[in-house]
Amino acid sequence: MTLRLCAFFLFISLSGQSLAADKDMPCNSSATKETVNLYRNLKKLSLKGFMFGHQDDLAYGVNWRYEPGNSDIKTVVGNYPAVYGWDLGGIELGQENNLDGIPFKKIKQFIKESYERGGVTTISWHARSPIGAEKGAWDTTRGTVASILPGGNNHELYKTWLDKIALFITSLKGNKGESIPVLFRPFHELTGNWFWWCRNTCSEFEFRTLWRFTVYYLQQEKKLNNLLWVYNTSDNINTAEDFLQRYPGDDMVDMLSLDAYQYDDPQKNDRFVTGTAKLLTLIDSIAQTKGKLSAFAETGYEAIPYSEWWTRVLLKAIGNSKISYVLVWRNHGYAAWNQKMHYYAPYKGQVSADDFKKFFDLPNTFFGRDVAGEKLYGP
Repeated sequence: MTLRLCAFFLFISLSGQSLAADKDMPCNSSATKETVNLYRNLKKLSLKGFMFGHQDDLAYGVNWRYEPGNSDIKTVVGNYPAVYGWDLGGIELGQENNLDGIPFKKIKQFIKESYERGGVTTISWHARSPIGAEKGAWDTTRGTVASILPGGNNHELYKTWLDKIALFITSLKGNKGESIPVLFRPFHELTGNWFWWCRNTCSEFEFRTLWRFTVYYLQQEKKLNNLLWVYNTSDNINTAEDFLQRYPGDDMVDMLSLDAYQYDDPQKNDRFVTGTAKLLTLIDSIAQTKGKLSAFAETGYEAIPYSEWWTRVLLKAIGNSKISYVLVWRNHGYAAWNQKMHYYAPYKGQVSADDFKKFFDLPNTFFGRDVAGEKLYGP
């Protein structure tokens, strides 16, 4: 057995243990100073309110694409989001564009722009299945995770994927040459049943090993010290035991998070508000106990047909939870696949735009200029 493999299995053997660590430090003891500062400042900021985020915000919006400086959020409130979401799906195959068609070169440019404005970057990864690649991330063949673990027949392939991830993350530099911190959210919605890493496709041990190997490889082998690790479930959980069933260990996670979307009419029932509020309260409680950050990592109401959704639904769902941020999904515009509009944030003239302005004006919602003033990357 090689020395590196021995080191990895030592890493794995710690799974499930709650290591006595400084709760004011990220789980990576070698994290860069900017990453440490971001972690600490997000904890402080969450005591005052939460940041607003939007997926793919700078790349495109409803009826526009790649217009320098544009943002649907900015057209409504005159300010950028505080958090910018991006996805690296497709990078593992060496593609030039991600799964939503955005060139990775542009994503890198947008991340640098938002960082220099004081914004926060979060990255998910809809990795293609190594077994059913034609289905993308949505392959649910059982055994896929096992195949990429050490000893599996796709393990070497998986390491080449991580090499490409590392190359991209390493290229994210600020004006002074410093590494830009990233909230990295791999294997998102892990309690669902629609991705190849979900709980219907692999055992608890397999998932934990996948997570721990990924952290080990990117931190120890590739020397990435600018990542904060985000553990993320879907909303099909009810208890702390459900949420933590596949949790890889306190030494492997910096932020606990949830994805939940509005699908029914909020004017006819309050299921989204009550259900989401319950789960965010639960996750916030777990995060406080563990000394971790928490977030509402993905949410939204497609096309936002209810004009007061922001203040009467989303705000109530968040309640008093001390989340770091809430992020709504992307503004694709007209979607050919279902022949309707597909967007989750308002744009100028959209029916919920006025209510979004009220949401923006609240003292506990933080947007671009707010976080710039907080200097999240400084001591």
